[in-house]
Amino acid sequence: MKLTKRIALTAAGLAAATALLGATTGYATPSDPAPRPVKAPAALKVPDGNKLTGVYPARGVQTYTCTDGAWKLLEPAATLSDKRGRTVALHSRGPVWVSTVDGSAVNAAAIANSPKTGTIPELLLQATATRGTGVFGGVSYIQRLNTTGGVAPTTACTGTDQVGVQYTATYAFYKPAK
Repeated sequence: MKLTKRIALTAAGLAAATALLGATTGYATPSDPAPRPVKAPAALKVPDGNKLTGVYPARGVQTYTCTDGAWKLLEPAATLSDKRGRTVALHSRGPVWVSTVDGSAVNAAAIANSPKTGTIPELLLQATATRGTGVFGGVSYIQRLNTTGGVAPTTACTGTDQVGVQYTATYAFYKPAK
């Protein structure tokens, strides 16, 4: 898949994630061991013929905006880290994940979810476009697992209010098996 539209990371979303997390740059190395299999609900099973290529913990915010008196998701803004705690990717509206190591990127759309009480749901996403040949080049599926937080406020809102709600998750990336 080729990325046909420009991937844009909003300045506000990245600034919020960076301020919240004190993000640093880093990279994954070829000597990193293969990722360990992840546990996921049956509803989020990746189709056969795909292999796990990366698992990264993420910290950030789910930003909500007031629309017609109710909170509506505007965008996520999160950083994904390697096992050493170094930032390896940014996640933002699209949803899109962009590697800070090699510039590769993947856009995706949710195709299944698994609700969790008190937190945003776990998701199975299918890639809609990729860019580059690096860590996200050729990604076919993404799982959002182990979610905490990120739930929209239950209070009423007015005007164009916005609020960022902290969340964590684990993102697992898959590519077609060769």
